Amino acid sequence: MTTVGALPFTNDDIRQVAANQGVCVRPVLRKVHDQQTGETHKLVIPCGATREYLCPPCAKKAQRLRMQQCEEGWHLEEEVLPDEPDDQGHDDQDDQGHDEDQDEGEQPNRRTRSTRRRSEMADLPKVPVEHRTVGRTFTAPDGKTYRPSMFVTLTLPSYGRIVTPRKGKTVRGAGTPVDPGSYDYRRAALDALHFPRLFDRWMQNLRRCAGFKVQYFAAIEEQRRLAPHAHVAMRGAIPRKVLRQVTNATYYSLWWPPHDRPVYVHRTPAWDSEAERYRDPDTGFPLPTWDEALAELDHDEAQPAHVIRFGSQVDIKGVIAPSEDANRTIRYLTKYLTKAVAETHADPDNPDPAYEAHIDRLHGEVLCLPCSETCANWLRFGIQPKDPGPGLTPGMCVSKAHDRENLGLGGRRVQVSRNWSGKTLGQHKADRAEVVRQVLEASGITPPERDRWSADVLTDDGRRRYVWEDMPTDDADYIDVVMASVMEQQRWRSLYEQAKAQWTSARASPVDTRSATHPDHAA
Repeated sequence: MTTVGALPFTNDDIRQVAANQGVCVRPVLRKVHDQQTGETHKLVIPCGATREYLCPPCAKKAQRLRMQQCEEGWHLEEEVLPDEPDDQGHDDQDDQGHDEDQDEGEQPNRRTRSTRRRSEMADLPKVPVEHRTVGRTFTAPDGKTYRPSMFVTLTLPSYGRIVTPRKGKTVRGAGTPVDPGSYDYRRAALDALHFPRLFDRWMQNLRRCAGFKVQYFAAIEEQRRLAPHAHVAMRGAIPRKVLRQVTNATYYSLWWPPHDRPVYVHRTPAWDSEAERYRDPDTGFPLPTWDEALAELDHDEAQPAHVIRFGSQVDIKGVIAPSEDANRTIRYLTKYLTKAVAETHADPDNPDPAYEAHIDRLHGEVLCLPCSETCANWLRFGIQPKDPGPGLTPGMCVSKAHDRENLGLGGRRVQVSRNWSGKTLGQHKADRAEVVRQVLEASGITPPERDRWSADVLTDDGRRRYVWEDMPTDDADYIDVVMASVMEQQRWRSLYEQAKAQWTSARASPVDTRSATHPDHAA
């Protein structure tokens, strides 16, 4: 316990004060040495967490930044595409560019599968793709012009009957299986682990059928039953028939070695340091390598280890901006970005034992299944993972996908196409800071230099001017550092509110477009 003034404060007290003031609750200390002046400065840097349980203020800032990114790209009227199409076909930040049943990886000698579609799946039409991302306009009988866009929600199929919640009523066990023994937890876990691949395939198929380079902003989250689903904002209008056709015809085949029957349950293969491979702990025989295991699939009768597809439920909505409906949809789309997957629908103040058990059962499957070619869990199935090394232990893979809080979704929860807004997330963040800077400067307040302490700044003789060092933060420092940040935040907020009032009064009729260029939404 530490005293601030005459009052005793604990770290928890200070954490709450910081959270209430919108200040990072777990700041990072850095020491910066100025090689030109010889001065040393102590800097406090926000942690930048995106999960509320780690740092509520930083998570909220990240959420607002994503809302801005979603808004700026959704209803663009001007193209952000380059003048010439990319000959390589690379258009997305997050797409992997796989063929229909092609094996993973981009190695020159990678193994490929037939691109023939599965016989039970309908074929998709291919139409000429126009070099545009902006949606078409439509003129109403009254002469008003509209440029609609789409909001689509994609879900996964059922794995068994669940307890359904009742509207307006609290139902204990809502979202949990009616019969946990018959619920297909293994398939649910596999679908969660590979859901981003399925979404990537859906976007590829949609672009082939929509006739233009569809741009999207998607948030992947959990339904109450713990199955992932995707909320997708798409620029431009696409016929609902096409969207449903693409959804029904999209699937992803996982061409991995079979991993449905564990070989090692109570024992673990041993690492041979001389041969640099894993061996059976009893016989000493070497485990098949990743390439050897894949070679077993090189015959016409081979089947993929798993096939994932969407469920029949597809929610499709047209959205027109500017409108309150568009603003409300953006808030809905980004609603759960600050929450961990497992806590999205859980009630920490009144935990439901049945729901917690449901999470534990799904996590048990996710923990033991392989998440990638290099996952340590392949040893459990008698296969040496790709690029092995000593110390691999089944059930101890370092991937975040296996964590209880993620339940298979260890990657990016936000998927954004490259030409969504024409800006990176860092550029959107810089836009928000620039708005604050301009408002302050217009009121005669000089904000700190933007590139102060930057590692790119050089001394007069060409050396790097600022040298950064880590600083450990002990309990005694924590309260002083956070309280100093709170006071600094209050000072700058007061200055900004004064400047914003002057900025607003200087404009006759300020228009609130909910844009980052409006000071009400940049702070």
